[in-house]
Amino acid sequence: MTLSPIDTAIVLAYLVGIFILAQWVSREKAGHVKDAKDYFLASRMLPWWAIGASLISANISAEQIIGMSGSGYALGLAIASYEWMAAITLLVVAKWFLPIFLRNGIYTMPQFLEQRFGPRIRTLMAVFWVALYVFVNLTSVLWLGSLAIAYVTGMEQMTAMVCLAGFALAYTIYGGLKAVALTDIVQVALLVVGGLFLVWLALNRVSDGAGVFAGLEIVREQAPGHFHMILSPDNPFYRDLPGLGVLLGGLWVMHFSYWGFNQYIIQRALAAKNVGEAQKGLLFAAGLKLLMPVIVVLPGLAAVVLAPGLPRPDAAYPTMMSLLPAGILGIVFAALIAAIVSSLASMTNSISTIFTLDLYARMTPNEPDQKKMVTIGRIVAVVSMIVAALAARPLLGSFDQAFQYIQDYTGYFTPGIVAIFVLGLFWKRANEAGALAAAGGSFLLSVGAAFVMPDLPFIHRVGIVFLLAVALGVVVSLLTARPAPDRDQIRTDDVDYRTTSVFNVGSIGVVMVLVALYAIFW
Repeated sequence: MTLSPIDTAIVLAYLVGIFILAQWVSREKAGHVKDAKDYFLASRMLPWWAIGASLISANISAEQIIGMSGSGYALGLAIASYEWMAAITLLVVAKWFLPIFLRNGIYTMPQFLEQRFGPRIRTLMAVFWVALYVFVNLTSVLWLGSLAIAYVTGMEQMTAMVCLAGFALAYTIYGGLKAVALTDIVQVALLVVGGLFLVWLALNRVSDGAGVFAGLEIVREQAPGHFHMILSPDNPFYRDLPGLGVLLGGLWVMHFSYWGFNQYIIQRALAAKNVGEAQKGLLFAAGLKLLMPVIVVLPGLAAVVLAPGLPRPDAAYPTMMSLLPAGILGIVFAALIAAIVSSLASMTNSISTIFTLDLYARMTPNEPDQKKMVTIGRIVAVVSMIVAALAARPLLGSFDQAFQYIQDYTGYFTPGIVAIFVLGLFWKRANEAGALAAAGGSFLLSVGAAFVMPDLPFIHRVGIVFLLAVALGVVVSLLTARPAPDRDQIRTDDVDYRTTSVFNVGSIGVVMVLVALYAIFW
């Protein structure tokens, strides 16, 4: 596949435009010097539309577009559960978690853990999250993103990786979160438009010009097993998505870990003007989540008919891009780059946020200089990107479905993360010893379960280990001393959980659409 001159012009126009826009929205008033709050939390002034768009833009990247299209090619529509169930999760986070975080002025997840439990767990989890974001999240986006760019342009993959990393740093390193969040509405619009173009053209090609719905019906006739949301036990991919266990078990744990307690996602909501604005932003993101499987899964389904026998499922999306005419290819390719660089920028910003605020600032004997903290954050962003680029090939080069690899790997840690936050948010008797036991014990339990029961679907493992981790945290908390009266600094007694009529009506609408989708594709 090669880019025509018009495609190249479209991509270059996007790159130049988004860079200029990022610098423009990052400007400060004359005489004002960026401090940590400006750089890491966008001065806590983000509007709802920026929050919702930035949540989706940070989430939808190479591992979703390339990885989920690959999973759609391999196992079908069932992979859409990761998107549609996320919509419900966002509503729960907006209703029950965000009011507590914003009431207590939280800016990082490790900070919440220190204020609730103590300093040891803050340090432990800060180090864990920095390592996870660098060696799992950044590496996966860089690897799959560079793979797609190399396929489209013919560029050597390592060169593509360097270009991706360099551009993501260039457009965000000055402005921080503000540069990311306020440009993400453009990124999401481009992602949606480009993605829908690809879906329309691919399915129209399947139907030989008879239209999208005719194409979808042809795919359904030729691959009926790819149109079930709930896989049967005899399905070869049952271990990845184990039937009703998807709706009733561990996938909820994965979602709450990602959408509720994941710094590079929740950081946008923490930067909201107020709790109402944050909740509207998450409602907007939930609505967009309903649309995402159309963009990230249907190309893989179309490839089942148009490109059977691909050597790797993750080649499905790039293969569909090769069908696009000049001009349209440039738009779709720019949309893919937009999704990739936005996620890279979001991740590096959150890595620098956690490192600077939760590790560096606490190691300095005096009050840290604000300007120096911003500088440290920028240095950390650059270093983390370099390390991830060097680690990408050794970690991900041998996997044919990178999206499933990422879910399986993170599944070893997420039960403990969700357990300690649930205990910290909703049970005042929980103490630091219990939280540490739940966090450390969940990893050991996950490893033990994987060793003893290797055929157990990882989603079931996540659900079982989560329940055991909560039980372990409760038992250890009850067997050890109560938290000191001044230890728990998180206030929940005066939190207002009421939501606006707009949020309530929108939430009901999201739930009704999801019920209809699962009823149709059961």
